[in-house]
Amino acid sequence: MEKILQKAYAKINIGLDVLCRREDGYHELKMIMQTVDICDDLLLEKTKQPGIVLRTDCDKVPSDGSNLIYKAARLLLDGREDAEGVRITLTKRIPVAAGMAGGSSDAAAALKGINELFEMGHSLEHLQELGLKLGADVPYCLAGGTMLSEGIGEILTPLPPPPDCFLVVAKPDIDVSTAFVYGNLHVDELTGHPDIDGMVRALYDGSLSGITDRLGNVLETVTVKAYPVIEEIKRLLRSEGAENALMSGSGPSVFGIFTERKTAETAARAVEDQRLAGQIFVTTFKNNGL
Repeated sequence: MEKILQKAYAKINIGLDVLCRREDGYHELKMIMQTVDICDDLLLEKTKQPGIVLRTDCDKVPSDGSNLIYKAARLLLDGREDAEGVRITLTKRIPVAAGMAGGSSDAAAALKGINELFEMGHSLEHLQELGLKLGADVPYCLAGGTMLSEGIGEILTPLPPPPDCFLVVAKPDIDVSTAFVYGNLHVDELTGHPDIDGMVRALYDGSLSGITDRLGNVLETVTVKAYPVIEEIKRLLRSEGAENALMSGSGPSVFGIFTERKTAETAARAVEDQRLAGQIFVTTFKNNGL
């Protein structure tokens, strides 16, 4: 095998709670992660010369050693005795700095792709251990699907997928710093927490309303205050027929859940018409064939 095409899927959080700030500075999380059918493509090709070459079609994404794809490749290729290297070409579709784990998913795809391309034989569990060195979301992105995520995001429990439905995902033309959001989150001042345990039960029951009734993300207490357009998009999606809407991760992306594709498409046009977002997708949950 001389080359391989690997897809990197985006995620959303259908529930995100922060329990406390740990002594090591990280936050203790309890959240439900869900893959959605929006993906980047990574074309990985062996080269006769050693080293890593990264190319991308997105000027917001660096192509040097600071990129998580590059770091993932180094984790697997550094120290190898053979003279082969890899050229990675990234086609970017997942919004950047959007709360959808685009960078983490690209890193996960690089780990999986290099493992297969060079026939290394690493298990998923070992790749997840390596991925955690790159970021807390990488172990999840290696597995995908529906997961309860705890700790700093590395403790994963598979869950049943949600019922079939349609999503509108809208990323406004702002960039949100995850460090800013967590740095301004005061866990001891939160007046409410999402019902993550109830959402887990709803997933096992196959109840879409049980899920949408419990959508919640405590990071909205910081991000929405700083960027009111997030709440505008949520309100618009609900008024256009969404069962509910929520910000994903630390933002600023917002998703609405719909039972009918036509309604979702109409809602997406409404967001576009009001110029509330620069990137808008009508999509679905992604649970099989990652």
